[in-house]
Amino acid sequence: MSHQLFLLLAEATLDTLYMVALSGAIGTALGLPLGVWLATSGQGELLAAPLFNRIGGVLVNATRSTPFIILVVAIIPFTRLVAGTSIGTSAAIVPLTVAATPFIARIVETAIREVDRGLVEAAETMGATPLQIIAKVLVPEALPGILLGLTLAIVSLIGYSAMVGAVGGGGLGDLGIRYGYQRFMPEVMAAVVLLLIVLVQGIQSLGERLARRVNKRLRTA
Repeated sequence: MSHQLFLLLAEATLDTLYMVALSGAIGTALGLPLGVWLATSGQGELLAAPLFNRIGGVLVNATRSTPFIILVVAIIPFTRLVAGTSIGTSAAIVPLTVAATPFIARIVETAIREVDRGLVEAAETMGATPLQIIAKVLVPEALPGILLGLTLAIVSLIGYSAMVGAVGGGGLGDLGIRYGYQRFMPEVMAAVVLLLIVLVQGIQSLGERLARRVNKRLRTA
């Protein structure tokens, strides 16, 4: 493999990390509060607003049920409005964030619903407000599950970032398609696949380590 191809691989890897990191951060910033709200706004819950809860749930499900490659094409006008273009790594962050946000919201919602309800009732008995219960009981207790879920979301984003290469999104997917497929250079395709595997393995290991570190049950065992 030539020196030029090594440079292209390095640049594509950085582009992929840039897309995944930024869309993951924005998706978490939006999906975390949305997930908390979905988990606490149902009938008879802390922030009960059943009608809005159902509407929010429908919107989240609608976004999640749309195949990613179709989502990328369907929101091109929105991507142009936000990024000024629909091509390139910066533009790809828009559909990646739109896909990541409802995914992360459902992950957070599921993790919070698994928290022992006895802890919530005990906090209510001691006079804690709903926001105090969320901040001091629900989120801390659900944190290991949230971290594992975020790890899954980031791994999925790596796969999505490779997919946007099919529509000019840049990164490793774009390099693999342009050189590995269209120019029939199997060594480039193999290198792209290897780099994607390394990224996924690294993020999975890091996420599992962080989840173990914040898991109180493991720390006290």
